Amino acid sequence: MRTPGVVLNSSQSVAALLALIGLPLMGYVMFQSTLGHSASYILLPAVPAVLVLYGMALRSWRESWVACVGVTLICFWLLVAVVVPFLPLLDPNAPLFPLLAPGTIRDGTWFLLGSDMRGRDVLSRTLWGCQRVLVWGITATSVAYVVGAGFGLIAGYLGGWWDEAVSFIGNVLLSFPVMVLLILILNILGQSGFNIVLAVTCSTSPVIMRLVRGLALEARSRDYVQAAKTRGEHPLWIMLVELLPNLRGPLIVDACLRLGYTTVAITTLTFLGMGLRPPDPDWGLMIKEAAPVALLWKYSYMLMVPALSVSSLILGFNLAADGLREMSARD
Repeated sequence: MRTPGVVLNSSQSVAALLALIGLPLMGYVMFQSTLGHSASYILLPAVPAVLVLYGMALRSWRESWVACVGVTLICFWLLVAVVVPFLPLLDPNAPLFPLLAPGTIRDGTWFLLGSDMRGRDVLSRTLWGCQRVLVWGITATSVAYVVGAGFGLIAGYLGGWWDEAVSFIGNVLLSFPVMVLLILILNILGQSGFNIVLAVTCSTSPVIMRLVRGLALEARSRDYVQAAKTRGEHPLWIMLVELLPNLRGPLIVDACLRLGYTTVAITTLTFLGMGLRPPDPDWGLMIKEAAPVALLWKYSYMLMVPALSVSSLILGFNLAADGLREMSARD
């Protein structure tokens, strides 16, 4: 079941571009202290990769303006994330002049979006903050998909006691409210980006498993699967090479929505003090720090800027998913 118009023109090209973007960005955020001053150079291949990916997406999805708007928002923040080390910005953690209104010029420095209560530049913190949200959100969603899709294929294709065991574990995890499960895991393991990935995987992979299981149950009776069985192919080969590529249409749509949900979850956890730790900028942390002073209208910009930033990224994921679903239904 291939879905024309939903996937990009060349899956291999897209995978290569995503690797050129994701791997350097992950390495920069996760291992910046180890890489030292040369860390920013690993992001150089990601800059043209984002632009090429954006052009391919616009060309492939031009029939849906909703999808084009969504991918524009996503690629904007991806581009910001990979070029921000090269922009002439102030140090996002440097305390300069507190509570400056947007547009204020102080000692020859222009604070376009003002400064927060500690004197840090809001524009700089906003642009740097998208890195951590994107890296941990995409990483957590990707790991959840690997786990969820793997167990979903096993349950849907093999059936029998495999299906019963995987479904039982999934139902146990789904019995917990998502935010309660996330907080419980982070309370036990501690606060870190890697523990957030584990928590999101535990809360999200059962939902993905159910989706993949249902698709696999429907697809395992198709002719191409029966032909692979007749040739004597190993079940693992059938699941990964025959089944999974033909299920990618619905999974891509769901992944876009899932990225939005994960971004909301990570931002919420950080706002509650359970997510990513300071001092490095993060949108959820900025919202948390600004909440007490933003009750006064003249300081509301400290809350509105990161809130609008995270909202635009989530909107991009949701619009991309809606556009892809619309094109899928049309095909």
